[in-house]
Amino acid sequence: MQSENIPIYQKKDFEKMREAGSLAAHVLDQLYELIKPGITTLEINDFCHDLILKNNAVPAPLNYKGFPKSVCTSVNHVVCHGIPNEKKFLNVGDIINVDVTVILNGWYGDSSRMFVAGKPNKKNLDLLKTTYECLQIGIKEAQPGKTFGDIGYKIQEYAENKNYSVVRDFCGHGIGQQFHTPPSVLHYGNPGEGPELKPGMFFTIEPMINLGDWKVKILNDGWTAVTKDKSFSAQFEHTIGITEEGNEIFTLSQNNTDFPINDL
Repeated sequence: MQSENIPIYQKKDFEKMREAGSLAAHVLDQLYELIKPGITTLEINDFCHDLILKNNAVPAPLNYKGFPKSVCTSVNHVVCHGIPNEKKFLNVGDIINVDVTVILNGWYGDSSRMFVAGKPNKKNLDLLKTTYECLQIGIKEAQPGKTFGDIGYKIQEYAENKNYSVVRDFCGHGIGQQFHTPPSVLHYGNPGEGPELKPGMFFTIEPMINLGDWKVKILNDGWTAVTKDKSFSAQFEHTIGITEEGNEIFTLSQNNTDFPINDL
């Protein structure tokens, strides 16, 4: 993949991404109080859907390539693209990723966070912390002149040193006035490989980290990805833009719940 295929945006476009990213973050910010044992994933979906519409935006996943709901809700061993369901109740200690993408004035803001119904056990809490740290490490590495391989390598090195695995089948992506554009942002790789990062690139970093093996399978609904060994999986995601000096995170929490987990 050549870097000339990757869209380069103008400085004025950063403000549009700030607005879209800020709304995605605002929606996720409200879930910290909402997600409790006994709630269904459909209730989470409907809350997000209504809040997005109330803010004059559209939920990007709804009907995207046939996806039937407005957000993705991925519980426990579901890696990503879980479909909200009125029969899926959260039990005490369940971990859930909620992935929110909004379209605001034609621009996309995409972010996801992990939440816990109640309090996590230590094993799951350690997984969540490591996954969040992997996202932070990836963002720190996202500097002009670096390569996408540099980002993936740093994430993979950190996760595997803690005896977790990095999902290979799904990755981050370019974003802007479309949901998915080049580049593919792998969360594993080798230093110096892949296109060079340049100011004006917009993309997501969204590592999926598993307690067990990295292999996944897709369920019969055609969307839900689960770990083959049924080990728990976690993911955090931000949308960022590369600047002359480094990067800007468009989807930061406005109430300091980027890591919305109560410790033990």
